[in-house]
This record gives sequence, structure tokens and C-alpha cells, in this order.
Amino acid sequence: MKTNVQGNKVPTFYCLMMVLLLGAAPSFVKADESDLYDFLWLDPDKKVYVLQNKVYRKENSFYVNAGYLMDLSSDYTSGKGFRVGAGYYIKEEWGFELIYQGYSNSNNDAYKNLQQVNGSVPFIRKFNKVYGGLGVWSPFYGKINTFNKIIYFDWSFGLGVGKVETESNKDSVSSPSTADRFAKESYTGILAKTALRVHISKRVHLNLEFMRTTFNAPGPTLNNRVSSSTWRGHSDAIIGIGFSF
Repeated sequence: MKTNVQGNKVPTFYCLMMVLLLGAAPSFVKADESDLYDFLWLDPDKKVYVLQNKVYRKENSFYVNAGYLMDLSSDYTSGKGFRVGAGYYIKEEWGFELIYQGYSNSNNDAYKNLQQVNGSVPFIRKFNKVYGGLGVWSPFYGKINTFNKIIYFDWSFGLGVGKVETESNKDSVSSPSTADRFAKESYTGILAKTALRVHISKRVHLNLEFMRTTFNAPGPTLNNRVSSSTWRGHSDAIIGIGFSF
């Protein structure tokens, strides 16, 4: 016996990200070291700078990242893998990045329990690869003092497009008499991320990222009829190390 389980996830993550980007842009695009406030009501000669001098600059710098990723979206599989990326900052706040993500998947306890209880096989779409390019906006930076050690960080956002390579059992899951099989698929996806870069030294940083991939794909085939496509979301958490040049 097989059962069709699928999630039609509306890409609300992108709505929230666009609100944040559009809302923050007027305030932070010009928030560099040249910005200052004139306190004319206090003293015409007094000027207070908005931001202090940066310790770790990004303008005209290349960087490479490598890290471990965890799949946060799959209901019936446990996904893990790796992420590599390389980018360049044209300006202090603006850059671009190329990424490649590879996945390894295995059935989790939810899948095994479903089979043991009623012998059902769920609809599953596994991620194999994601690669593409993103524009990067890094409007925020700061520092914290922890155990008498100052830690500097940058907070950035990325948006772009890429290729999503998956495999699913959509053609066999609805047929009890057909052996469960997975077929390879390929889609164009929207890539969005937010990342925290924690500086270890001038050239080395710790990278913490949340990645959201949205793509348009069909659900399982029912009665020999392919279901309509809908937008689906996939999330990953990545931790890694990076180097700047």
C-alpha cells in the first residue's frame, strides 16, 4: 500500500525577505562611514559619525567558503551534505557569489514507522544538487565582547537563481502494484539566503547560513495523470569556514 504525501509550501520566506530588504534599504544603503549627523541644535560645529571605522573590510576582496549542510525540510528522509562557494565584493556592501551544494539522503524514522505500521510508501522528493549564483547585500556589521574578547561579524543577504537536481517517486508512489522507484528531475529554482560571517582573523572567518530554495514542481502522478505544478520550498542550514583574499 502506498500513500501520497506532499507539501504545497508557499514561499513565504521570500515575502518576508523582500519586506526586510525593501524596508531596510532606504535606511542602510547609505549607512557607510561617510554618514554623519549634524547636531545644529547643540552646536553647529559638532558632528557625530553614525558608524565607527571597520576593522575587517570586504570591498575589492575575493572569498571562498566550504561547509557542512543539514536538510531542514524533508519529512521522510535525513539529508546532509556539503556546500562550497566563492564570491567577490565589488563594494563594501555589495557582491556576488557562486555556490554548489551536494546532498546525501537516507530514510529516517518517520519513513520506517510508516512502513511498519501500515506498509505505506510516502511521496518523496530528494535533493541531489543545487548550484547557481546570487547577488549579495551586506548592510550590517558589528562586534560583541565575549569573555573579554572582541568578536567582529557581518550580516548579509543573498538572492539569485540556480539549478535544482532532485529525484522523486512521483510516477510509482500511487500504484500499489508497481515497485517503488525514483526518477531524476531538474528544475530552475530561486535561491535566497541570510548569512552571518564571524571574523576569526583578517583572512579567516566562520560562516553560518540559512538557505532557502524555491522551485516549481509537480506532485505525484494519480491515475496516470500528472498533477499540476506548484511552488515548493526547501531549507538548509550550513556551518563552515571561509577565507578572504
